[in-house]
Amino acid sequence: MATEIGIDLGTSKTVIFSSSKIVLEQPSMVTVDSETWDPVYYGEMAKNTLGRTPESLICVSPIEHGVIADYDITELMLKEYMQKAFGNKIVRPQIIAAIPAGLTELQHHSLANAVESGGGRNITVIEGPLAVAFGLGIDFTKPHGTMIVDIGAGTTDIAVITLGGISVCDSFKTASNNFDSQIIRYIRKEYNIEIGELMAENIKKTIGAVVERPIDIAMMAKGRNLYTGLPESFEITASEVFEAVSEPAVMICEAIRSVLSRTDPDLVADINKEGIYLTGGGSLIYGMNRLIADYTGTSVHMLEDPTHSVVRGAAEALKHPSMLKNINYQLRSIKELTFE
Repeated sequence: MATEIGIDLGTSKTVIFSSSKIVLEQPSMVTVDSETWDPVYYGEMAKNTLGRTPESLICVSPIEHGVIADYDITELMLKEYMQKAFGNKIVRPQIIAAIPAGLTELQHHSLANAVESGGGRNITVIEGPLAVAFGLGIDFTKPHGTMIVDIGAGTTDIAVITLGGISVCDSFKTASNNFDSQIIRYIRKEYNIEIGELMAENIKKTIGAVVERPIDIAMMAKGRNLYTGLPESFEITASEVFEAVSEPAVMICEAIRSVLSRTDPDLVADINKEGIYLTGGGSLIYGMNRLIADYTGTSVHMLEDPTHSVVRGAAEALKHPSMLKNINYQLRSIKELTFE
């Protein structure tokens, strides 16, 4: 029976962690009827309909840039996922849900209410970078600066943590999805071919790079010729993808620099000595850690399981309730967001 549950409700994926394992990992997508707005497909099935729906159906992403964009669809999606993960085996569990850094009180409440309506009880909301810090086992009793960079699908969370609190943070709205859109734009411009979001994501994951590879590699891709309207296959190389995604990659590095420039010098000294912790699915693109290290002049540590570090850390935070209640970090609404 699940009693402690961590949820990472992300722009691209919803991950549920319980009993020391991932119990559900599904895309944060729902295919709905275009007239009634009733859900037809959820998760992986919904994602597979992206760009392939008839006029009677619409594929919806209810989470945008880490924030709930469609509350009703989010609530229904969470109900479906909780039922799929646990069935009827949960009784008043403790749930902790992760959100991007620096959101408003209203956005905190919105997520907590959605999780409660989705079938949860005793809900606490925690900011993503702080959850990662819990997972890393950082000693919150020491005044020591730690920088965490979480490159998700919709946001890049950058935070400096000390004494269990967030000293400086930024939830930057350039992230992994921007790599996809830049690849689509590049191929349209250079090849006069339109590709879909799923193909762009596949190119990014297969040969994507934000630094030049020592040996160039290529893959075949498919799309629609803009002039003839006919399907067309073409070859694209990693060096071309590097050219396409370099702008958003540099913007992420500049955002990290900006957070460092607003951080107290003593904390920056700690970060320079310890290095930056890099996580999130967007960190997996080839060379991201090297690019950030070059821009900041600081070593960068890739976390072992970057796509699940937030939800694992959130579940770890539940083991330290006294720390969550007693330390006054930037999440100011722990008591308000606990539902009995």
